[in-house]
Formats: sequence, structure tokens, C-alpha cells
Amino acid sequence: MRTLYLDCGMGASGDMLMAALSALTPEGGRIGERLEALGLPGLRVRLEQAARGGISGRHISVTVHGEDEAEPDAHHARHSHRSLADILELIDALELPEAVREDVRAVYGLIARAEGEAHGCEPGEVHFHEVGSLDAVADIAGVSLLVRELQAERVVVSPVRLGYGTVRCAHGQLPVPAPATAALIRGVPAYAGDIEGEMCTPTGAALIRHFATEFGHMPEMTLEAVGCGLGSREYPGTANCLRAFLGESRAPERAVSELRCNLDDVTAEDLAFTQELLFERGALDVYTQAIGMKKGRSGVMLSCLCAREREEEFAQLILRHTPSLGLRVYHPQRVTLPRREERIETPYGAVRIKRAGGKVKPEYDKCIDIATSGAIHELIPAGLMTIVATLIVGFIGGPSAIGGFLLGNIVSGLLLALFMSNAGGLWDNCKKYIEAGAEGGKGSDSHKAAVIGDTVGDPFKDTSGPSLNILIK
Repeated sequence: MRTLYLDCGMGASGDMLMAALSALTPEGGRIGERLEALGLPGLRVRLEQAARGGISGRHISVTVHGEDEAEPDAHHARHSHRSLADILELIDALELPEAVREDVRAVYGLIARAEGEAHGCEPGEVHFHEVGSLDAVADIAGVSLLVRELQAERVVVSPVRLGYGTVRCAHGQLPVPAPATAALIRGVPAYAGDIEGEMCTPTGAALIRHFATEFGHMPEMTLEAVGCGLGSREYPGTANCLRAFLGESRAPERAVSELRCNLDDVTAEDLAFTQELLFERGALDVYTQAIGMKKGRSGVMLSCLCAREREEEFAQLILRHTPSLGLRVYHPQRVTLPRREERIETPYGAVRIKRAGGKVKPEYDKCIDIATSGAIHELIPAGLMTIVATLIVGFIGGPSAIGGFLLGNIVSGLLLALFMSNAGGLWDNCKKYIEAGAEGGKGSDSHKAAVIGDTVGDPFKDTSGPSLNILIK
């Protein structure tokens, strides 16, 4: 399982994350050029090799109109004010892949909610200081680009060092972690450490919160690459760096529970509603089986597979929405292939696909949508031609000409449909005849030719009827 591990023992910031990730991809060395090409006004990004505390790594510096907005303790003090709407408008104008754009918007959504909570206002009313400045836009876009290119199925983040003390910002002195950072790392393993100052910025916290799939120590993994992103500050005797490890690991075993109940007095509508509700709440699987119950009654067994830690939640849902008075709980072993989801572009639109153990499967509902819209799109020229041809004939020849035109189309269409149906049936009968032993039987050249003919003939006979129906309508 492709795994990315982030060691945040010295905290996290957008530039440190970007610098570390840039060492893991072939195109990472060009991240500065790629960000400058996005069109952010006055943006300059410099990637350089440096060292902190005796450890060599990459350092990224971002300037806007020649001004460095990442000086120590200064990023909270900048007064570049932008609303969430301004930032989203700016993001939408950038030339980014759609998946990356969605990531950037999501990260700012997290930040907006955290800032709104800190200042007691709605997210849309927040006016960003450091987080809304152009260097932060570049940091978030760069990290999002690199994470997407790594295609990691699992992103594990270590406990995050936050620091302690105070930090200067536009509102004066704030405690560390800053209120927005504290809101963002809620539920994330974190600690203060023994270094005074802000070790984790709001931008770093939001990026970790968005991309992390789990938190903990480094899992057992076969390493492919290691990146070291250096911070701007220097601490005596300590390397101020964030390290990123890329490799392969075994998929973590996820404990699951299976909840079952037997029902003989539930309506089909209530049962369907319960199944849909369980799926909406995040059940891994929900299914039913027909069973025979006491007193000869027909019944159904409802089974729900869920994460072990949510066992009680799903048990209460089933008991609340079915007539059952109790449940049976099992703890089965579950074996799954490592999987990941990707978004691919097709001539008819974007489709999300799932990859698992060499198997690829597109999202079925989306395939139906684009096939339907694509078919309608392809029928538009034919439909327009039919309407235009009818109007032209009508204007030139009058009502009688229209009648003859339509009758001629129906008759010729009927003859074509009969031809297609008979031709398809003939190929099918030929194949069956040869398979019965004639002309060399199965495996002969005649049989191979008949199979090819039947492959063409099946669509002939299967589409002739519906085609004629459309023509008549």
C-alpha cells in the first residue's frame, strides 16, 4: 500500500511541508516554476538546498512583490486582508487540475471555520491575515499538487509539536497554539514540547487535517524516498525540519463488527429506508437474506457491517428504525485489497474510478450519467436533420409531400429493420448449425467465422426493433 509518513516532531508549516514533499517526486524540483506560472501577482518561489542543525534538506522561500512574508513571528502580523469569497475567487482563477483545486478550497474551508470559531463569527465573515496572503495560497496549492502526484493511499502523520508561549499577530499577542490552530488540531495527537514559540501554523495544521488518513508513529514500510523540509528558524542543537517518507506498507487491519437481526413484521418500504440510512451513515456493507422463522413465517435477516468503534451507533440505528427487540453482534475477520480512488477525464466528462489489486472499476452511477448524456448529445444532429428535412419538404411540396416523406421513411425503416433482424438471426442460426456438428463443428475455421458473424449479427437483431420504434415516434 503506497504510504506517505510525515514526521512533525518539529511542528508543521506550509513551506516545510512543500519543501519535504518536493524531494519525493521527479517534478518536485520545479515546484517553484509551476507555482509562479499559476499567475499569482508578484509571486516568486525559490527552492534551495540548506542545512539546519547539521541536517541537509530543502528550504522554500516565498516572496510577494519582493517582500518575504514568512519571516519569523511575522506571518501573523501581516495585514493583507482577504475574505473567504476573495480567496475562493482567486483559487478558481488558478490553472490547477480540478482535484487539486478541490483540495485547496477544502483546506481554506477548514481554516475559515477555525478562524470563525476563534473570532466568534461566520466563516464567510472572516478576514484572513497571514492565511489569506498570497504566500499561503502558494503554500497550499504547492502541497496539494505534490500530494496528488504522489498518489499515496495512506497518509500517516506523527504527533504534532505545537510549541508554547505567545506569538505576535494582527490582534496583538496570542497564546501558542493560536486559537485557529487549536481548533484545527482538535482530535489530532499533539504536544507542546520544550521549544518556545509557534511550531505549527494554521496553514500547516489545516493541510495535515485535510490530507491525513491516520495519526501515529511510522508504520512498518519499505522506503522509496525521504524528503526533508527545513523551516526558516534556527534552534541551537536542534534541526528545525519536517521529514516526509514515501514507501510501501501493509494495509492496516481494520476491526469490524457485523450486526444481525431477524425480522418478520417489517414492511418492504421500512426495510429499504433502513438500508439506505445505514449506508448514508457510513456502513461498510448492508444486505438482507430471506429466511424461515418460527411458526412457519417467512422473514428477512438484516446484516450490517461497520467499523468496530461505531458498533454502538449502528446498533441503535437498527433498533430505532426496525421492529427488532435485539441484535446479534459478531466480530469477523475482514480481508481486503489495498485500494485507492482516482478521477479521470473522458470525452464525456470526469469519472471517479477505484483501483484495487490490479482491478479497476469506474463509478457505475456516473457511467450511466455520462453514457445517457453522451447518447443524447449524439442524437441531437440526427434529430435536427429530421426536423429540418421535414420542414424543407413541407415548404416545397406541401402537406401531401410531408405525408409521402414520412411514409417513405417508415416503410424504408421497416424494410431495413426486417433486413437487420433476419441477417442477425441468420448468423445466429449458422453458428448453432455448425456447433451441432456441421461444417467441421466447434473449433473449425467455419465456426470461428460464424462466431465473428454472430458478434455482428446480435446487435443487428437486438437493435432493429427499438430503432424502428424510435423512427415511428
